[in-house]
Parts: sequence; structure tokens; C-alpha cells
Amino acid sequence: MAKTPKYLMKSILQSRKTTPSSEGNPPSDLDQALDIPFIEDLKQTKLSLLLDENHKFIKDMFQECSDVVVREFEIDPHIPALLLFVDGLTNTQLLNDTMKSLMLIGGGETSIERIANVILPVSQTQISDNYGDLLTSVLGGDAALLVEGNAKAILLGIRGTEKRSVGEPETETVVRGPKEGFVESIRTNTSMIRRKLKTPRLKMKSMCVGKESNTNLVVCYLDNLAMPSLIEEVVKRLELIKIDAIMESGMIEELIQDDAYSPFPQMQYTERPDVVASALLQGRVAILTDGTPFALIVPFVFIQIMQTSEDYYERFQISTLLRMLRYIFMFLSLTTPALYVAITTYHQALLPTTLMLSVAASREAIPFPAVVEAFIMEITFEALREAGIRLPKAVGSAVSILGALVVGQAAVQAGIVSAPMVIVVSITGIASFTIPRFNGAIAIRMLRFPILIAASVFGFFGIFFSLMILIGHMANLRSFGVPYLSPVGPLSATDMKDVLVRAPWWQLRKRPEFMAIQDNTSQDDALAKQIKKAGGLDGSSIDHIHKANKEEQSNDSS
Repeated sequence: MAKTPKYLMKSILQSRKTTPSSEGNPPSDLDQALDIPFIEDLKQTKLSLLLDENHKFIKDMFQECSDVVVREFEIDPHIPALLLFVDGLTNTQLLNDTMKSLMLIGGGETSIERIANVILPVSQTQISDNYGDLLTSVLGGDAALLVEGNAKAILLGIRGTEKRSVGEPETETVVRGPKEGFVESIRTNTSMIRRKLKTPRLKMKSMCVGKESNTNLVVCYLDNLAMPSLIEEVVKRLELIKIDAIMESGMIEELIQDDAYSPFPQMQYTERPDVVASALLQGRVAILTDGTPFALIVPFVFIQIMQTSEDYYERFQISTLLRMLRYIFMFLSLTTPALYVAITTYHQALLPTTLMLSVAASREAIPFPAVVEAFIMEITFEALREAGIRLPKAVGSAVSILGALVVGQAAVQAGIVSAPMVIVVSITGIASFTIPRFNGAIAIRMLRFPILIAASVFGFFGIFFSLMILIGHMANLRSFGVPYLSPVGPLSATDMKDVLVRAPWWQLRKRPEFMAIQDNTSQDDALAKQIKKAGGLDGSSIDHIHKANKEEQSNDSS
């Protein structure tokens, strides 16, 4: 029996003094190990050479766990062994083949190493000598094989859980681009990234977080691009997480982000393998979480809120136009209600006379000031949008659209709000839908209300002051050490080719300079120079069909 760690000795001795075993003997170290609360502590408890002691420990550990199966059998000839697995998480066919190999052609082998290397028909095996690794593996879907006379166990990688098939991402749809998205299986997700980046430089570091859930994480990066200091910081923050369970990557995001009180997202989440692959090629680090289709990417800056993967698949003219449109509508989404309230309350002279008279006539019978109107309509619109998301898909969109139309029309006819306010709120809602990143759009929606209050008190001065505070906060914000307003502040002229506009691919030779990265060059300019030099525009160097036809005609005439 392996030596028990010192910090367990006191509790073990106390247990022996006070709690007799069922046979009248003091409990063994394995019995006392059941009092250890966490898997990390169980890693200090070694397996026993005696199969009966191991069996008793496992049986006591999994009391009233009907899904945990302990299958006793004999390796030919007459060598006691047992298999431990969770019903529903293990591939039953592979498990049966494993038992068949041991029971029929075991050949009297008792050495764990020989059994793993010679007999078992399983491609993935691992040998463990402690209960922590054994239980973590089994509860993750593997099977454990224990044999009499061995203080080690073979962990068989024969997971067979049901999983959702790969489909199109629901939160990041594109017209042109890959139609595959991550699923809840972490190994399926890592394989999708590996298919995008077929290089040994792609590293995937496995981790386990959560005292009770033991959720598997994978930290992905390219070791020739990502800075070691960034990788170390990500791993360090993940290792410092001490929580009962991790159910979704959003919990990790909130735990390891730089500023928890900022409304702006400091980590990007995505369902798309191509987005993760592109981020890794820029020296970023991705975090995959088992049980969720959303991967996290760090660092993250503000301009990425306004970018989509489709920007890099369409021609640069189209991408540039759409980006400019998004920035314009982002500003409208943030300030349109505030501008309306400020103009109608304090700055009526800015409106043309005809428009001013029309607005005044529409508001004549309204009993509330403009700011109250705005709050009523904004809150109602947000409630309808939330209801449309939570309702079943078949009726959700219909309810949100019809609800907005019916409520808006009824409010105008009842004299609660004016018609111009309905138009303003509608423009604001449509503008918010143009922001590609959902977490960025939510931040803009939240900030709209304090700016609206400032406009109702101070007019345009309140709007300008609010925007200055907002920009100052963003300038002070960091995401894993990278300034949030990069590359605008601090300014990087080279990186401005991919901010408001998207330059042609042959001009995007450098990776982002605001990122600390080992290699800044992503491509050379040989192709662009060759096309220019060869005169590809006039086609003089290409033998076209009409040229060949002319040569044939001249030959026939001669």
C-alpha cells in the first residue's frame, strides 16, 4: 500500500479510534480517503495492490450511483479483474471487445503494461496509479481496468456519448463562408480547428476546472506566433479558478476578464472554427470548454465588435462599405434617442421650421416630456425583443414584429407617445441589429439609457460629456494587456488598413502591430508584383482562343 500523505494522517488516526469497520478492524487508508472532498486531493491517494481493497473503495465512493457500473470478471486463466465505467458515457461495443480480448486471449498476463501494449484492442490507453486521475477519466466517459496484483489501472479511451451533429452556427450566420459551427463535444471542436490549421505548431493544452464538475478545457495557440507571456497569463488565470462547477464558457469569461465592471466585452466568443483559426494566426489564444459550442478568444479589442468573418471572404469594396454602414448605425443606436430628446427639449432651433412645427403638433396632446416618452418606448421595445428571443422560434419573430407594430400604433392613437418617437425608437432598434457581435450590441443598448438621461438634463452638452467619459473609459481599458481602442489609440498607421476599411488581401501583409507577436509577416508581395510585372490587365501574355483561331485561319489560307 502506498504511503498516505501527511495531511491525511491526522484524520485517518482519528477515524481509526472512533469508527470500527464492519469486520471489527480499523478502517484502511482507502476508507478514510473517501472523506477527501475534491479530486485534486484524491490524486494523492494511490491504488492498492489488492483488487478487493480497490473494489471496496470504488463501491463506497459511488454509493447510490445507479449509472456507475463495476463489472467483475477473470482474465484467462483465473486472474481477477474489474472494469469501471459509466453507463451512457462509454462505447458499449468497444467495451465488449475489450472484455472479449481479456477473457478469451488473455494468456495469463497480469502486468498492466503488458496488457495495455499487447492484448487490448483500444487505440487510446493511459496508465494511472491514483484515484484522482482514475475517477476523473471514468466520469468523463472512459473505462478503467484494474487487475489483481497491480497498483495501477488502465484508462481506456472508449467514450461514446451522444452528441449533436455539426451544423451551421446560429449566432454568426454568413452568406459566404464555411457553414460549420462548434458543438458541445470538446474533441469534435479541437478536430475542427485542426482541420483548419494542419501544422504541428498548433498546440492544445488540456486543463480541468471546477471542484465538482471537473470541466475539461483546452487552451489553443500557435507556438511560433503567440507570445509565451500571454499563454502563461491565460493558463495562470485558469488555474486560479476555484469554483464548484463550470457550466458554460461565459462563467470563465467573467472570472478571468480584466475589468468585471466594464459594460464592454473584453473577450470574444464565437461558434465558428474559421474565426478561431484566424485569431490563432494573429497570435491570439483560444479557450475551448467542454459542454458548450462557444469558444473564447483573447485578447479582444473594440474594433472586433464591428467585424465579421465574412468581411474577409467578400471583395474588399463590399466589406468596406458594410463596415462603414455598421459604424454609422452603431453611432445611431447609441445616440438617436438622446439626440431627439436634446433637440426637442433644448435645441429646437436646429430643426427646420416646417419639421419643428410638425414635431410640436404631434407632441401637443402628449402628457409626458420627451425623455419619459423615450423611456416608455425603449423599455417596451427591449421587452418585445427579449420575448421574441425566449419564445419558440415558430412564434417568436411574429410576436416581436406584430407586438411592436400593434403596441406602437396603439400608443400613438392613445396619445401616450408621439409618432416621431416611434420612428426614432424603430431606427434605434434596427441600428442595434447591424452590430455583428451580440455582446457588443448589448453593451451599446445598455449605454443608451445613461446617455439619454444626460441629454434630458444638459442637452447636447450632456451627450458630448457622456461620450467623452465613455471614450476615456475605453482608452483606459485593457484586454490581457492590449489597449482596448487599438489600433486607433494608441495609433498604428499600418493596422488602420483593417479598421474602418478593409484593404485588399495583398495589402494585408502584416499581422496586427498592436498585438505582441513573434512574427509580424503573414504573407509576401511576390504574387502582386508578378501580376503587375506580367501585365495581367491586358492579357498579352495569355494565349486566348481567338488568337489560336486566327493562326489556324492563316495556316489554312496559306
